[in-house]
Amino acid sequence: MNIEKIETLPPPPGVFGSLRAGFDVVANHVWLIFIPIALDVFLWLGPRVSAGDVFASAWATMLDFAKTRPFAAQDVEAMGNVVEAINRINWTGWLRTLPIGISSLEAFSVPAEIPLQTPLGLQSVVQVSSALNLLGLTFLLTLIGWVGGGLYFRWVSVTALGWEEAGIGSWRALIQTFALSVIWVGGLMAILLPLSLVMALLNLISPALSNGVLFVFLLLSYWLIVPLFFMPHGIFVRKQNALHSVFTSLKLSRFTLPTSGMFVFSVFLLSRGLKYLWSIPESDSWMRLVGIAGHAFITTALLAASFVYYRDMNVWLQTILDKMQQKQGMPTQQA
Repeated sequence: MNIEKIETLPPPPGVFGSLRAGFDVVANHVWLIFIPIALDVFLWLGPRVSAGDVFASAWATMLDFAKTRPFAAQDVEAMGNVVEAINRINWTGWLRTLPIGISSLEAFSVPAEIPLQTPLGLQSVVQVSSALNLLGLTFLLTLIGWVGGGLYFRWVSVTALGWEEAGIGSWRALIQTFALSVIWVGGLMAILLPLSLVMALLNLISPALSNGVLFVFLLLSYWLIVPLFFMPHGIFVRKQNALHSVFTSLKLSRFTLPTSGMFVFSVFLLSRGLKYLWSIPESDSWMRLVGIAGHAFITTALLAASFVYYRDMNVWLQTILDKMQQKQGMPTQQA
């Protein structure tokens, strides 16, 4: 009879342990929250850049086409609402970039009306004059956001894990941030552009069918949440290049999806849930600064926790794979 030696595998890293470690890091290095605070204070008290005029001109051209279609009144009303919402968005919110960027409470917020009332008076509003200027401004703000995001991620990862483990150089961090961001933008365009065309065609056939397909797509996208979330971490924790970091994230999600999915869900729940709390103070009160500081502390702590979790989960995964390899190579014992 063959008896195979069974070894007890170590449990995966705990979600709550990683979260606690992240909060301890920021509590002991509170200066880390000054970076997102500085961004939010600028977006709150600085000049507001509006793209409303540019989009209003574009929509005006499209309205003539919309009026030739059935249900033109609904189309005109929907377009007007979209233009009004865009007009209230602060275009400098593009300083908040993804997947690597500085966390922000104020970015892309849509106030009830503009100009916004602040403790310093009415916020000045600058309208972008043309579509070309808007495109150039968006590109410039995105580049600045990538630089700030790369440095922010680097500072948090080094503080959380130490220089020996996560000591990636500043220039390498920025270069890999740019590379990963380009991959991110290219991937989004490759998915969203065809999806938008398909959804537009389905909407012409049946709005119900279009909504059903969108719902199915959102369900399937759940499986992309974990690899997308951990895409940048290989750069700042393991000093990998952008492409290798993407593949490492896919590997991590493949073997650890239930636990990693719980961690990502916890991060999302804490960040999004508490965001409503931090948004309670009105923009014309200095108490808004308390909300900005609270949001900066929570999001920075969650980022630090994600670096700790990513490091521990990779160590655990490597241990499991080594044990499985050793087990396969062990000769069977006779009883």
